Amino acid sequence: MVSTLKRRIGSDIFASRSRIIYQLSKGLAERDHSVSLLGTADSEIPGVEIIPVIDKGWVDLPLPENVFHRDIATLMKQAGMMLDLQGLFDVIHNHTVPDFFPSIVEPELNKSLVTTLHALHADYIDELISKYKKTHFIALSQAYKNLYKKASIYDVVYNGIDENLYAYKEKKGDYLFWLGRLAEGKKENGEYIDQKGVGWAIKLAEETDSKLIMAGQCEDKKFFDKDVAPHLNEKIQWYGEVSREQSLPVEKVVKLMQEAKAFLMTINQEEPFGLVIPEAMSCGTPVIGFDRGAVSELVVDGKTGFVVPPSEGLEGLKKALQKISDINPADCTRRVEENFTIEKMVEAYENVYKKVINK
Repeated sequence: MVSTLKRRIGSDIFASRSRIIYQLSKGLAERDHSVSLLGTADSEIPGVEIIPVIDKGWVDLPLPENVFHRDIATLMKQAGMMLDLQGLFDVIHNHTVPDFFPSIVEPELNKSLVTTLHALHADYIDELISKYKKTHFIALSQAYKNLYKKASIYDVVYNGIDENLYAYKEKKGDYLFWLGRLAEGKKENGEYIDQKGVGWAIKLAEETDSKLIMAGQCEDKKFFDKDVAPHLNEKIQWYGEVSREQSLPVEKVVKLMQEAKAFLMTINQEEPFGLVIPEAMSCGTPVIGFDRGAVSELVVDGKTGFVVPPSEGLEGLKKALQKISDINPADCTRRVEENFTIEKMVEAYENVYKKVINK
């Protein structure tokens, strides 16, 4: 496993990419595979050998004079170590940030390289990775695969979630729950790019006089101060610190998911997967989301939540909320058990490894 160097990998780290690396590596080790992680020295996964590239993840290191230089230098070091060690392994599975980085050493690779594409699609990424013919790129959903017009996508593998952690709860509270990231990107006019759609969640709560709980990461506090804080009151609340890393303990996040009457996936982007969707459904909580990216692949419209055409905007969200009591919580959990467990993800990647090794 060629890990992200952005942060360490461990049972207490819940950034989506880190979670998948942890769960997949642990799951493979439990199935008697010999697994090593090329990442930060403070990473820890049961049954997995840690091969350190740097002592700590970028987010835990002091800010250098030039972040770009530091990041590229450590990525180059990691790619060099990957080449030096490749003879010890049957397959290399890459999860770096940026996703495509290890492919730059393709000419020197003599072992199969599998790269899971975690990041949002962009035309410039599509153009770049189309040049890498030896890398086996994996998409997280069919919708995400379909966005790539030039690059060759080898296979689709859904992410898996820990259904024991995100446990079923039938009885729900009276609030809506939104969990996401306030990104630092801006439009040309200076407005923040609301990729995860916190603005839609706030509008829905205000228009329907609903209680709304929000939580997540904030890359730029000015985004929070400008677009979220003015709306906070007794009914619309932000839980946890306003910081670049998720501050709420995972147990608190799970409880909020379990007791919400609906989880809001009001995204403004083509989501490659959306790990929070199966996490919420595993808790028996229906999802209301815009039909963008993988949402319609994960949510069964009318059965595990509602998929709203983006063109319907706020009115579509309001119509879905009016029907939310029609959803049977058990159907939400069953959907995850049948499609989005850790076991199914591990098995799917095992099949990918076998195919690329045989090839």
